[in-house]
Amino acid sequence: MHCAVLGDPVEHSLSPALHRAAYVALGLDWSYDAVRVPSGGLAAYVAALGPEWRGLSLTMPLKREVVPLLTSRDRWTDVSGAANTVLLDTDGGRHGLNTDVPGAEAAIAEATEGPLRRAVVLGGGATAASVLLALAERGLERATLAVRDPGRAADTVAAVGRHPSPPEVTVVPLDGLSGVDADVVVSTIPASAQSNDLVAAMDDVPVVFDVVYDPWPTPLAVAAAVDRRTLVGGLDLLVWQAVDQVRAMTGRFDVPVAAMRRAGEAGLAERRR
Repeated sequence: MHCAVLGDPVEHSLSPALHRAAYVALGLDWSYDAVRVPSGGLAAYVAALGPEWRGLSLTMPLKREVVPLLTSRDRWTDVSGAANTVLLDTDGGRHGLNTDVPGAEAAIAEATEGPLRRAVVLGGGATAASVLLALAERGLERATLAVRDPGRAADTVAAVGRHPSPPEVTVVPLDGLSGVDADVVVSTIPASAQSNDLVAAMDDVPVVFDVVYDPWPTPLAVAAAVDRRTLVGGLDLLVWQAVDQVRAMTGRFDVPVAAMRRAGEAGLAERRR
């Protein structure tokens, strides 16, 4: 069977390393590749796939683009308006899953059991929506969504509002963010966008969740590590969302989490050489 991660850019993705490690551990003779599919190209790509294809992982900018192409959707795809996983049936079925939400929840739970009532989220895309929904599952009450263009945050605000117990969300410009009072900061922006002023504004936030894994560590992650604050990294999210993807694509529940994490760590170490 064939699987792949699609996106643009996608060359940096560690998903092939994680999924291939899982296949080896499970004794499956499956393939998993990274394929560049730009915005607007997903429908044509999916339509051309043959019956040997079982599943797709999706990254930027395809998580919302895929939704109209699906024949069925899981709960988190409906709520978030985005899917990062597609299961393909031989009869043409395309079943959308959002494993980012449970993946984020698992990554957070692995790092801390403390209450996270107030959050500041940097960036307003599909991943930001998924992490906010994961935090809502843990009782999040208020969130500040800091974005470059507040007008483009509507989809994320709407997604969070569909949660059964939605937090109150305030949208503010990313530039000039200061005086942050929160239990957790979630960054979905590139490391290059994490200015010294922005990092300094987060100095008093006890939990830092940065969804980036390459390059790593990001400026926010470095600051959190120096201060010995709780740090959740992009690799943590990548591993846990991939665990659910492998489970869904293969039908196996004995997913080798440790082997997948080791493969991700090895991939990052190789890039730093």
